[in-house]
Amino acid sequence: MLTIRFNRVGKKNKAQFRIVLQEHTITPGGRHVEVLGSWDPHLKKGVFKSEKIKEWIAKGAQVSDSVWNLLIKKGIIKGKKRSIKTKKSAETEIKKEENSTEIKLSGVENEKNKKESVQETVVSENKSQTEKKEQ
Repeated sequence: MLTIRFNRVGKKNKAQFRIVLQEHTITPGGRHVEVLGSWDPHLKKGVFKSEKIKEWIAKGAQVSDSVWNLLIKKGIIKGKKRSIKTKKSAETEIKKEENSTEIKLSGVENEKNKKESVQETVVSENKSQTEKKEQ
């Protein structure tokens, strides 16, 4: 199955992308069937071969979510934008786990404090009741 997707080119911290048609099993930097355009995300400018893109989509080529949203934004194709789900890095997941355990621990400590304060009030009420009975 053929896919239209981005192929990153350019220097470090200065990314530019080619919009290429290639087999979906090949890595994005690998060989491609055809170059269908380019995109510079820093300048928000691109060159698109809109007729070729429409032709390949009509032939059944799939379009990646990012390229799909870009083509809709530029008015080359019509449709709804797709939601793009990014993979979260392991560091952010670890930080979230640490934060959740801290919150859980603080919740446990709060519950312990509540139980202790309830016990103290019960003890003080019992003492006051026994003193009243003695009088």
